[in-house]
Amino acid sequence: QVQLVESGGGLVQAGGSLRLSCAASGLTFSRASMGWFRQAPGKSREFVAAIRWTGGSANYADSVKGRFTMSRDNAKNTVYLQMNSLKPEDTAVYYCAADTRPRLGAPQYDKWGQGTQVTVSS
Repeated sequence: QVQLVESGGGLVQAGGSLRLSCAASGLTFSRASMGWFRQAPGKSREFVAAIRWTGGSANYADSVKGRFTMSRDNAKNTVYLQMNSLKPEDTAVYYCAADTRPRLGAPQYDKWGQGTQVTVSS
């Protein structure tokens, strides 16, 4: 049974930083593409960042480029999202997602975590 457990959310002032973690179990983590998504109140879920199972650098949504950094530690079955220079518009529930089937095309996320709340005050 695949489980993705996010942690690290909280309340921070604008300009501050948070580091989210997503611990994965029940899957072959090294062969899973991983992504971060977020959903703000009244808005649809949006892509934030992703790292393919094949490695390489992460790709980011334009809104977070230069401020957020995603990384993965295959030895710990964990992905991270370092968020710096946070803005009130970053306030959302942040979700970790996994594409558990290694593929060469675009990831198709089939497993999701429960989410962690990030609130940025102005």
